[in-house]
Amino acid sequence: MFREGFTELEKRYEVTFPEGRDFTYEEVYGMIPEYDVLCSMFDFPVNKELIDHAPNLKLVSNYAVGYNNIDVAYCLEKGVIVTNTPSPVTVPTANHALGLMLDAARRITECDRKLRTLGEGMKVGVLENLGVPVSGQQLGIIGMGRIGKALAKRAVACGMDVVYHNRHQLDIEEETRLNVVYMSKEELLATSDFVSLNAPYTPSTYHIIGEEELKQMKPTAILINTARGPLVDELALAKALKEGTISGAGLDVFEFGDYPSPELLELDNIVMTPHIGTQTYKTRVAMAEAVCNNVIGFLEGDRPITRVLRP
Repeated sequence: MFREGFTELEKRYEVTFPEGRDFTYEEVYGMIPEYDVLCSMFDFPVNKELIDHAPNLKLVSNYAVGYNNIDVAYCLEKGVIVTNTPSPVTVPTANHALGLMLDAARRITECDRKLRTLGEGMKVGVLENLGVPVSGQQLGIIGMGRIGKALAKRAVACGMDVVYHNRHQLDIEEETRLNVVYMSKEELLATSDFVSLNAPYTPSTYHIIGEEELKQMKPTAILINTARGPLVDELALAKALKEGTISGAGLDVFEFGDYPSPELLELDNIVMTPHIGTQTYKTRVAMAEAVCNNVIGFLEGDRPITRVLRP
């Protein structure tokens, strides 16, 4: 977290920062009994053990829109409020999802990589390196929250037809405003040229795309995931890409941590980035400021907070 995003918080309260590195879990565990608020990173586990060791803890202000690192249900049971930072991450993540779509569709990274190796394995000609269009194609969005809606607007601006699947269907007025159509997940997978995952990671969305779902998709389809890695069965995806079950993929997140499975590294028909959907200086500072606004708003009631109401 960029320190400059915490200026207002430091003026009001005693704030403890790590110096030059992240706190370890053990360090936080040792410190937490004295603290009222924990500002957690998206990969820091706020589990039952930690919560039980924090008798004064009133708020967990998470530096991310996702909160799968936090045992939210147990926090709520213990009277600990959990907040997240959806506003600053919406636009950059939607932009990154669109960038992955364009890259995978037009094989930009693949061609760049081959050119940099002196054209090894690359043919040049008017019928070589054919990509697929984006305009006039159907984008299926799974998870129509803030980021899904922002992506829908960008896709419509690119001339795409947008369908979506969500836990709850939007009302007709919002569907009309966004120019989107609701579909079952099965119909969305079967008819979409691009499928973008923008759902939160919960037990119900684990492996929402697995071997069977990949087989339901078009062989020309491209899968995009900028949400959370475990939404996709990564080994099943590698197999599908290798065998041509689907055409391509763009991933910013991975199932088994920060790095993709070795099977994916061998494939040309995938573009990958290391979880950089919000990785701009301005966005990171804005996320830190949102963390602070949640803390101050909770403690003083002078501004709204973005509270997580359920796991």
